[in-house]
Amino acid sequence: MTYDYEKFKSVVLQLTKIDLNAYKERQMKRRIDSLIAKHGYKGYEDYVEALKKDRARFEEFVTYLTINVSEFYRNPEQWNLMDKEIIPELIGKYGKNLKIWSAACSTGDEPYSLVMALSRHIPLNMIKITATDLDKQVIAKAKVGLYNEKSIASVPDDLRKKYFTQIGQSYQISDEIKSRVEFREHNLLNNDYAKGYHMIVCRNVLIYFTEEAKDDVFRKFYDSLAPGGILFIGSTEQIINYREMGYERKNSFYYQRPDK
Repeated sequence: MTYDYEKFKSVVLQLTKIDLNAYKERQMKRRIDSLIAKHGYKGYEDYVEALKKDRARFEEFVTYLTINVSEFYRNPEQWNLMDKEIIPELIGKYGKNLKIWSAACSTGDEPYSLVMALSRHIPLNMIKITATDLDKQVIAKAKVGLYNEKSIASVPDDLRKKYFTQIGQSYQISDEIKSRVEFREHNLLNNDYAKGYHMIVCRNVLIYFTEEAKDDVFRKFYDSLAPGGILFIGSTEQIINYREMGYERKNSFYYQRPDK
């Protein structure tokens, strides 16, 4: 039987636990077709056989599906609002032992940005971020903590001087920041979500999901937040039916689970 895209999606789910049905089909199919063509495979079946036999090819595929453009302090004005309003509000409400989740954290830019932002308000040894991604390769890269100049361009000058060391053309983030983040594998589409978070950060990831999958994730985030907790999303995203889900909107990118 010749593989069509439907068959390919079911095989990918078996191999990787990634459900391609949750992603916008036209975008994802185009990306996969270009990857298959780039490597010179005849079609989906040919490519699946390579994924089964070649570990490097398999890991490249998973990374290609999941990696997102990431950078420190992406959209600095939103991080400025976090510094001036969101973090002080959370500390006022819950104290300094905040429970924070950076979901779909990619190469670590976001959870490390969170640690630095929090360090202006809370002693470093009190900060703990849980950071998750479904791709263990990007988690491995995040744990190394080596970034190019473009990735760290928006980091405030004082924090860049304090927490980064230049190594050749790259920049190494300090161990004191790295030690405040615990990385884990997690699939937003089919793994359980922990509860009681004071803030969840998930930015510029869900744009790739279907509306149905997006809604499902936003509802699960709501259930994961403590009463009064904050969800911080990306500049490319919005929660159209946030009221129906129970959220209150603080501004374009910050949504809150009400206190009661």
